[in-house]
Amino acid sequence: MHEMSIAEGIRTVLEDAAKANDFSKITRVRLEIGAFAGVERAALDFAFEVVMRGSVAEGAALEILDLPGRALCYDCAVEVEITDRLAPCPHCGGGRLLVQGGDEMRIKDLEVL
Repeated sequence: MHEMSIAEGIRTVLEDAAKANDFSKITRVRLEIGAFAGVERAALDFAFEVVMRGSVAEGAALEILDLPGRALCYDCAVEVEITDRLAPCPHCGGGRLLVQGGDEMRIKDLEVL
């Protein structure tokens, strides 16, 4: 379950941010996760709750914002949203797509005390 290591990385970032910005409690963490990031939401929710125990984010709400997959279609030269890496272009039906986004994962913002 790689979601546990993701949660551990998030904890490190949060603790560093708390030290650098002088806050003692995080009440909400909003993550942006792309459609192709390969993250199991339920597993990340569980891992986040477990890993944050004893940290500045213990008890914090985790909010996940889904980012769509994006690709550039070589046939119609349009950037489109796709739901699957092998999906045809929803604009022209072409099959020559270059994925441009959807594998990202980042902390969007925090609510702190």
